[in-house]
Amino acid sequence: MTNPTADRFAGLPLRHWKPQLRDDGVLVLYFDRADAAVNAFSQDALIELGDVLERIALELPKALVIASGKTSGFIAGADLKEFQEFDRKGTVDDAIRRGQTMFQRLAQLRCPTVAAIHGFCMGGGTEIALACRYRVASSDASTRIGLPEVQLGIFPGWGGSARLPHLVGAPAAMDMMLTGRALSAKAALGIGLVDNVSAPANLIDTAATLALKGRVRPFKQRLLAWSSNTLAARKLLAPQMIKQVARKAPKAFYPAPYALIATWQRSAGKPIRVRLDAERKAVVTLAGSSTARNLIRIFFLTERMKGLGKGDANIRHVHVVGAGVMGGDIAAFAAYKGFDVTLQDREQRFIDGALQRAQALFDKKVKDPTKRPEVAARLKSDLNGDGVADADLVIEAIIENPDAKRELYQAVEPRMKTDALLTTNTSSIPLDELRPHIARPAQFAGLHYFNPVAQMPLVEIIHHDGMDPETERRLAAFCKALGKFPVPVAGTPGFLVNRVLFPYMLEAATAYAEGIPGAAIDKAAVKFGMPMGPIELIDTVGLDVAAGVSKELAPFLGLQIPAALATVDAGKRGKKDGQGIYAWENGKAKKPELPAGYAAPDDLEDRLILPLLNEAVACLQAGVVSDADLLDAGVIFGTGFAPFRGGPIQHIRTVGADALLARLMALQAKYGERFAPRAGWDNAVLREPVA
Repeated sequence: MTNPTADRFAGLPLRHWKPQLRDDGVLVLYFDRADAAVNAFSQDALIELGDVLERIALELPKALVIASGKTSGFIAGADLKEFQEFDRKGTVDDAIRRGQTMFQRLAQLRCPTVAAIHGFCMGGGTEIALACRYRVASSDASTRIGLPEVQLGIFPGWGGSARLPHLVGAPAAMDMMLTGRALSAKAALGIGLVDNVSAPANLIDTAATLALKGRVRPFKQRLLAWSSNTLAARKLLAPQMIKQVARKAPKAFYPAPYALIATWQRSAGKPIRVRLDAERKAVVTLAGSSTARNLIRIFFLTERMKGLGKGDANIRHVHVVGAGVMGGDIAAFAAYKGFDVTLQDREQRFIDGALQRAQALFDKKVKDPTKRPEVAARLKSDLNGDGVADADLVIEAIIENPDAKRELYQAVEPRMKTDALLTTNTSSIPLDELRPHIARPAQFAGLHYFNPVAQMPLVEIIHHDGMDPETERRLAAFCKALGKFPVPVAGTPGFLVNRVLFPYMLEAATAYAEGIPGAAIDKAAVKFGMPMGPIELIDTVGLDVAAGVSKELAPFLGLQIPAALATVDAGKRGKKDGQGIYAWENGKAKKPELPAGYAAPDDLEDRLILPLLNEAVACLQAGVVSDADLLDAGVIFGTGFAPFRGGPIQHIRTVGADALLARLMALQAKYGERFAPRAGWDNAVLREPVA
């Protein structure tokens, strides 16, 4: 008995694509990339797809369904490691052209085509779905459909930007591509990106039925798709899009959104061949930019940090001691992420305040109101600390006082389970000062979060000589479960992020004390690419917190504390009091206008940024982190250091270590020894070619 599927594809050595002909005449083509846990388009997989589509075109089935042969999801997009290699070889144009050609071949098949989407569908996965006539999405919560390429410094180049605006209308399409936001199945159905939503078990059957019966899109969707791409609409919409993008992404730093808008504005409404050509040319240009190269590098750094948290953390119950801003928010976020949490403090009023803030977090994060009580129930008040005995992880988040912390550990540790971990959220105290008298130092570590806890993606795992590697692994797995990026760092003063950030903030405070307006200082830092200026940052973290860190780090780094941080008035600690260096209103700083004609000193940017780079070099030299990549990742995700620059070490490589060292020495000659080059500027790592 013959096998009709095998006969149809006889002679094709298929490794990545698995065709299966159904009894109803619908051919299901499963993408199951060989030797990979996740589907991502390699050039080899694209070439094989082209061979399969050629064979299908010769003997058309009643319909074609594109599906995933993996349970992990649909398609993650393009193989970025391969993309980096094409960039090095100068063959990105060929790679883009090949993807466009294969997907256009799919779009031109003379039979109905449907994409059956379950789980993640990103980048190239969404683009192959757009090349199909119809799309069906699984109702599973894991199904997310997106085009996140702008986050990598490019935009969809395999037909995504050419097809999506003409399918769902320009406003929804451009919002999706300009933000990189992924949509649920329900949201995708709402804008017309998918034609149907199905239970996962019925996905292929639903797709096959849709292919055979067809569907006429609602008139309103078709009208919007046409009208929003007309010349008149483009002239009206494009300036509005540019204005919205400019609020978050300066063109000089992030050219991709602007290139996307310009490409759409020029080519929308024209034949698909013209739109694809314009798309390809623009994406190839962007791919060669330093922004794209650095953002793609950062993507791989995030994957590396996620990989540190392999395996189960064996943590279910978390006990937090200290219900202040940090401790309370750490507890609330852990509860939101599914952990059972008990929260302890010396007085109930502190716990009550933390529970109120937690409820505000749950109201914001948990979209379904019916599920909020369940989430809130995971966070329990624990004035007496009874939860210590049941906790798998204890997090201490009390005042930055070594004696107080050591006293707490002596009280808590005897009550802990033998396999439980004890951690501190200290922001600057070396762990060697805290671990004396701890009975099980192998299970003691730092777990340093950043404020605001719900937004900042990094957690520093602070290690010391007596810590068990298994403790670090479990904490990294815990961070992964929280959706945070863990970076292991040495337990020296300030660790990584605060140590690198401190000289930058200190110099800003010094410049302010000299009479340079805070707004001018902040403007110089933002112009470099920082997310906010250092004066605003000092107010945001709190003058009291900054002063406390100063007392710990200034002697260690040999720096002087300026007047702005030497004394802090009660009620004037910054954003939390409504008054600090700036006045604050509705959570925003009210910065005084700069005097008319005011010009900041020419060397102000160097005064701010070079101390940060100088300390980053010292941290690398001292082994605070294991390598330059982790240092860059930690500083980017812990401080917001301009992502498009790739991190401090990458920025040094780009500009040139010797050139920056000369500028640092010029500042030293002008302003004094606080600008003296730190050890490590002769490190060969700083002179490696820019990746």
